[in-house]
Amino acid sequence: MAFTRKEKEAIVEQYKQWVDNSNAFFVLSYQKMNMSAINEAREKLREVNAEIHVVKNRLFKLALDEKQLPYDPEFWEENNIVGFAFSDAPATAKVITEITKSNIFGIRMGYMDQRALTAENVKALADLPTLPVMRGILLGTIMASASKLVRTLAEPARSMAAVIKAFSEEGQAA
Repeated sequence: MAFTRKEKEAIVEQYKQWVDNSNAFFVLSYQKMNMSAINEAREKLREVNAEIHVVKNRLFKLALDEKQLPYDPEFWEENNIVGFAFSDAPATAKVITEITKSNIFGIRMGYMDQRALTAENVKALADLPTLPVMRGILLGTIMASASKLVRTLAEPARSMAAVIKAFSEEGQAA
């Protein structure tokens, strides 16, 4: 189906909006994709506040050009699907890596903070803890330091109380 110029401009604007609203996005190739595979991928990505969309390569490249994002033209010669991370990039990368194990999808590249990522970078990002886990680690570290500080500050008073108690018991014994 041929699109009119106005429709193409609207599609490019939609792509730019997805790029703007996402923390990261990942470009995947696909072979022999069926609707059940795409629906399963969409369902898994929705759980981590992400979306996946089949894109028209030429129009998506226009959106990347307008956003001044670098890309390798070689990646845009075959069928592509793009996953957009709207909140937690590592969690989305984990799901992307998981769905590529089916051999229907393959990681081509990604973008995070206006920088291009290789497929290896995307896999490394997937190995990072998710945002809730990182928050838990940080909170645990802060709480451990705070409780250690409280114990350190309370120790001199506790020692002083022990000396006074020992002195008073010694005075009563005499």
